[in-house]
Amino acid sequence: MSNKAKLRIIPLGGVGEIGKNMTAFEYDQDIIVVDCGSMFPKEDLLGIDLVIPDASYLVANKERIRGYVFTHGHEDHIGAVPYIVPTAPAPLYGSRLTMALIENKLREHRIPDLELNTVLPRQVIHLGCFSIRFIRVNHSIAGAYALAITTPVGTVVHSGDFKIDYTPVDGEVTDLSALAAIGDNGVLALLCESTNVERPGYTMSERKVGETFRRQMINASGRVIIAMFSSNVHRLQQVVDCAVEFGRKVCFVGRSMVTVSAVAMDLGELVIPDEYLVEIDDLDRYRDDQLVILTTGSQGEPMSGLTRMAFAEHRKLAIKPSDKVIISASPIPGNEVGVSRVIDQLYRCGAEVIYDAMAEVHVSGHACQEELKLMHALVRPRYFIPVHGEYRMLWQHGVLAESMGTSTRNIILPEMGQVIELGPNSVQIAGEVPTGNVLVDGLGIGDVGNAVLKDRKHLAEEGLLIITFAFDMTRGTLVAGPDVSSRGFVYVRDNEDIIAGVRDLTLRIIRSYGRIESGDWNNLRNRVKDEVHHFIYERIKRNPMIIPIIENVVNM
Repeated sequence: MSNKAKLRIIPLGGVGEIGKNMTAFEYDQDIIVVDCGSMFPKEDLLGIDLVIPDASYLVANKERIRGYVFTHGHEDHIGAVPYIVPTAPAPLYGSRLTMALIENKLREHRIPDLELNTVLPRQVIHLGCFSIRFIRVNHSIAGAYALAITTPVGTVVHSGDFKIDYTPVDGEVTDLSALAAIGDNGVLALLCESTNVERPGYTMSERKVGETFRRQMINASGRVIIAMFSSNVHRLQQVVDCAVEFGRKVCFVGRSMVTVSAVAMDLGELVIPDEYLVEIDDLDRYRDDQLVILTTGSQGEPMSGLTRMAFAEHRKLAIKPSDKVIISASPIPGNEVGVSRVIDQLYRCGAEVIYDAMAEVHVSGHACQEELKLMHALVRPRYFIPVHGEYRMLWQHGVLAESMGTSTRNIILPEMGQVIELGPNSVQIAGEVPTGNVLVDGLGIGDVGNAVLKDRKHLAEEGLLIITFAFDMTRGTLVAGPDVSSRGFVYVRDNEDIIAGVRDLTLRIIRSYGRIESGDWNNLRNRVKDEVHHFIYERIKRNPMIIPIIENVVNM
């Protein structure tokens, strides 16, 4: 069987990691891309704003891309759209909320002329040789879909992010009957999310959080401030419903909270009576016991609304002792320190703080083991490929699939960039494509690499020492300096002996040359750098970045 008769599945992100989900499906001359997500940088990526997938394979094959298909509107599934799609353009497809969030994102980046298409549950679209059916699932955002992708070699089901909530806030349950019907017709492969595979049992219903909000609001004597992910529109709706019940006005604070709530209200996904919605500038018109404030900052982000309130850095709001603050989220791995810091500061302000260790203020949007088993039982795939998780999660999901009857030889634990080739009765790894992380820093995309990050880490940990001196180019003699300045290394006034030692050492090195010829500049620069480094390390066991700057002066 030729390669053209094989379906190629290529994970470009979202396997072996949490975030930047993107997978390419390829058959003959047609490619579709499922999701196009980003990931927040880890602590070692100093100064980086965002991490996105390496899409060089898609750019190289952009004429073959028939469309981008989105499971839902979280940043780890749509965050890379403004950076990747314009370089390899094709129509985009997703739910109403997903498309509205993408449209808003493209508008912010001033990217026009991309074709956005809204699809409804159970709708089928045709992109090249692919037919894609959108299947409603529950998640922590409205408009989430699983996908049934029909290809010339069989049907592949992509679960997207999902859980099975029998009592969802909007009453729209996961479409189990559609999944069962697809399973009855035969499924070649299942790509299923693995985020909560380590958790036994079932994920709690979102309504549990609403019950907690109600209990907490009954006893609140002052303002109720709730920090959560702005994209969880169903949770926002539950807060609004509680606020209306107790006669409290609702105010949205934080850029993403304001943006997403406005989009959701425009679409009718979030319903707030006009008389209960107030702007931040109007809060002073109401008593504290008449207010609910919804804000960003559930992950302790330094520039978020809650963090700035806690540290009295917000232009309009500060935490009061009478406030009740609810953090309706659990810390994402890596964010624990930031969240703890904010909670501690909230207590220092005298506020009452409710968080996930104390009450049911958060439930996951991802399936636990029993829900994953139900997905496998309904779909009954021949081949299984776990996605959306770190490697241990993919491994554990493979074990779960085996317990559900999938043969070990039919389970593929994918690596990013691997090409998984599927035929009607075969699966194999057939090479790999370029992949990895592209770093976004301000307006720069991919221009920050390992060398720059290494320098940033060096500067952050050890500081900078600049040694400046000037030479007469004609005579090859020193005419000014050396001057020594420090940034983040030592405080000059308290370490004048070290600064003087660096200056004297540099002067001795210069004098050892006598006359400086034009070919000596690099040698002089490197010698100053090395010997000053040795001098500082011997004195105080530090290793600052040392930059000698030689100025050439012509005396007329």
